[in-house]
Amino acid sequence: MENRLRNIIGREEFDYQALMSALTGYANPRSKVTALLRKGVIIRVKKGLYIFGDDYRRRPFSRELLANLIYGPSYISLDYALSYHGLIPERVAAVTSITSKREKRFETPVGLFIYRRAPKNSFHLGMTRVEQQDYSFLIATPERSLADKLRDDRGISAGNQQALAIYLFENLRLEREGFLSLDPAFLAQLGQGLGSRKVKLCARLLQRMRSAE
Repeated sequence: MENRLRNIIGREEFDYQALMSALTGYANPRSKVTALLRKGVIIRVKKGLYIFGDDYRRRPFSRELLANLIYGPSYISLDYALSYHGLIPERVAAVTSITSKREKRFETPVGLFIYRRAPKNSFHLGMTRVEQQDYSFLIATPERSLADKLRDDRGISAGNQQALAIYLFENLRLEREGFLSLDPAFLAQLGQGLGSRKVKLCARLLQRMRSAE
């Protein structure tokens, strides 16, 4: 049964509809789902969303794709995206995302997923798609990741470029080369779209540092 299920459902991440389609022919498919969960063949990430268990995976499941599927519309951003793009050295445990809906957080068997809200009119600015072999996911560009972090971190009191630089390179531990590779014009555009003075200030700091190189 497990091998048949794996052959029908090709992906590691799948929804309830795909699971029910794979169980067509069983007199009581819901009872079969309960049995599959009990045996660890599948794991329920949240209601209606599943992955295969450790012994039945053909590849590691994608937390990035799961983040897109758990709550949407959304795309990965903030700390997780900064780490993904190599802008900060730390590995980030929680998968952080931006949504145009209400803020949410989900504790799941495969980790913590956090969703922070951004204005609808600027939601799609700086969103990009990463294509993998058999799946894809949405994530913020490096500029959007940093802009979201600056806007979201209410503890920043960066009233000038010097204070902002201390936050970026000492507190956030932003990689200097990665920062200098960002596009200051796009960062300024994001600051305008997000209505964030801190992001606009960051764009000016980036432009000044690039000019000094």
